[in-house]
Amino acid sequence: MVAQEEHDTFLAERGSVWRFLSAQACASVGAIALTTVLGLQVWELTRRELSLGFLGLVEFLPALLLVLVTGTVADRFDRRRIASLGLLLQTVVAATLGWYAMSDPTSAAPIFALVLCFGVARAFTAPAVRSMPADLVPYRRLPWLTVRYSATWQVSAIVGPVLGGVLYAVDPVAPFFVVAGLFLAASFVITTVRYAAHVHDVRAGARTALAEPLDAMEPAELEDAELTTPAAPPASVRERVHEAMEGFRFIRREPVLLGAITLDLMAVLFGGALALLPALAEERLGVGAVGLGWLRAAVGIGAALMTLALAIRPVQRRIGVVLLVAVAMFGVGTVALGVTTSFAVAFVALMVASAADAISVFIRSTLVPLVTPDEMRGRVLAVEMVLIGASNELGAFESGVTGQLFGPAIAVVMGGGASVVVAVVWWFAFPALRRTDRFPRMEPSPPDESALPAPVETPPPQRG
Repeated sequence: MVAQEEHDTFLAERGSVWRFLSAQACASVGAIALTTVLGLQVWELTRRELSLGFLGLVEFLPALLLVLVTGTVADRFDRRRIASLGLLLQTVVAATLGWYAMSDPTSAAPIFALVLCFGVARAFTAPAVRSMPADLVPYRRLPWLTVRYSATWQVSAIVGPVLGGVLYAVDPVAPFFVVAGLFLAASFVITTVRYAAHVHDVRAGARTALAEPLDAMEPAELEDAELTTPAAPPASVRERVHEAMEGFRFIRREPVLLGAITLDLMAVLFGGALALLPALAEERLGVGAVGLGWLRAAVGIGAALMTLALAIRPVQRRIGVVLLVAVAMFGVGTVALGVTTSFAVAFVALMVASAADAISVFIRSTLVPLVTPDEMRGRVLAVEMVLIGASNELGAFESGVTGQLFGPAIAVVMGGGASVVVAVVWWFAFPALRRTDRFPRMEPSPPDESALPAPVETPPPQRG
């Protein structure tokens, strides 16, 4: 009887996982396709490289300005509903962009305004969605889900640009409405996801402490009830700000969390080689647009192969050491890219760097939600999203400045060397991270788990 109940629970969890990944695939393909198309549209309207940089900045700015709000919302309200509403707003923005494309546009200003609205929707959606994997499966199965979550992003990063580019070539209006359809589908599917039992246990236990009568609820009523953090609402603006800032304070006082996030931040900040790849392809490697396309494909190939390897054999022991070594290898691959004049060596170097980056992303994406208490996960991941997003933006800017001053090859070598130095410094500065052996809160396997169906191992920002 117990085995049958565990079997039913297992199947229910697997169903929710695949619905969640399907929603994430629709949202990611839509977002990446939309970014690709907007870049083409803005370039055709302005013919200015600065406008392309400004496009990314406008999308990122809301996440930075709203970080104290978005994480708190993801912690206090049902994350499925927050994600669904955010995706619904993205649907409206994509459809409005399609309507503007139909009007024979002559100015990019309305596009920037709409992208700002899109950024607001993404700022609320991202912490809620990124907090959900740890809500869908028992903690011991989170690495299994994390690698598939990462694989979904990898596949979307390949499909999205191709879909957007092909549709834009056929009709400049078509991709916007296709993207709107993808967002709408994701908005609906995400509402059908069901949380795992441990989420209800945590929330119900907290509510019981506040003497809320959940005992009389039927399971179906509890599932459909709005799952919110049971703390009483703050009585003043000062307390609200204090609550919102708790994500920053928690990261600061947890050395493992602080070490993992800042390690990733600094490595990306100094290792922004992709921003200079067009210059390297032309000046150092002597290849044109086709060669540049293959170099960019090398990044996806390396990450995809490593993600497949992690799906088959995930990292489970000495995760702190593996994370630090992966960041160092990311730097070594970047240095090799900068010093070589061989296209083949550059291709392999990019594969190595992106594979190492896939390892660090997998470990950080699994470690952060497990270290963080369930009721604070949205705030912590909102802060992490801003820090990593800022490092990508600032990393590209840093690479551009150093490339302008010293040339692209020297700039890439300097950035890769700095990533290696960061890994060495963090080895000594964060001993708690270095000594971390296993992911925390990993439950032991139940004695009769072998009776359950074995999970089907399927092949899986890059970072992001």
